[in-house]
Amino acid sequence: MRNIAVQLEYDGTHFVGSQYQAQGRTVQAEVEGAWQRLTGEDRRWTFAGRTDAGVHAQGQVANVCTTTTQTVATVQRALNALLPPDIAVRATWEVSAEFHARRSAVQRRYRYTILNQVAPSALQRYRWWHVWTPLDLGAMREAARYLVGEHDFGSFGVVDQGSTVRRCMLAHCLGQERDGYALVVIDLAANGFLRHMVRTITAILVDVGRGKLVPSDVRPLLERADRSLVQVMAPAHGLSLMAVQYGTAAALNI
Repeated sequence: MRNIAVQLEYDGTHFVGSQYQAQGRTVQAEVEGAWQRLTGEDRRWTFAGRTDAGVHAQGQVANVCTTTTQTVATVQRALNALLPPDIAVRATWEVSAEFHARRSAVQRRYRYTILNQVAPSALQRYRWWHVWTPLDLGAMREAARYLVGEHDFGSFGVVDQGSTVRRCMLAHCLGQERDGYALVVIDLAANGFLRHMVRTITAILVDVGRGKLVPSDVRPLLERADRSLVQVMAPAHGLSLMAVQYGTAAALNI
């Protein structure tokens, strides 16, 4: 039995999420359907991270155990021919039998993109969150610094079971001019994320940027770890899963 991993890029606009659900179109169902047409195998794929409806990915990772004899290069070309145009296989690897796209991951990195100007963008309306009020980038950066380190992020997201403690390695806000658009880009990297955690953090940072909160307001949210304290969440369409990092034992680095 072989273990094959792929790096996926997808436009989440017309999906109800990445993982399989009883109703609605999912990335996993599309990938598994393409795999069955390619190999004749009815296999369940494992994904590195769960993305919600409308959330995109540039560096999602998934793996499958298979008996196919096709090369990884052939697998990549064939899957791209079979998948719909809003999913692309960017890379394919053969990995060790122990590799597990979710459990072997040591870090995931997300990016949230905000269009911060008066005029919206018609072309990027499903990629950027349009916030027309000017944002104080310095205040947002100061607030983001509180997030770095190991904290209980219970105020910022939910989990089905287990701990809400996570280690955040990167929380960075950057202003960019791109093709005449004024953007604010928020990058977050952690060993794991709670459901809705990135979108909730983004909404809090935007409220800091708008002056509704001060940077130090982030600290008590971390200390109290109470989801009922935070009622705001950024829309899904500005968020992308950018990359997944694996340790050397997993024999895969992306």
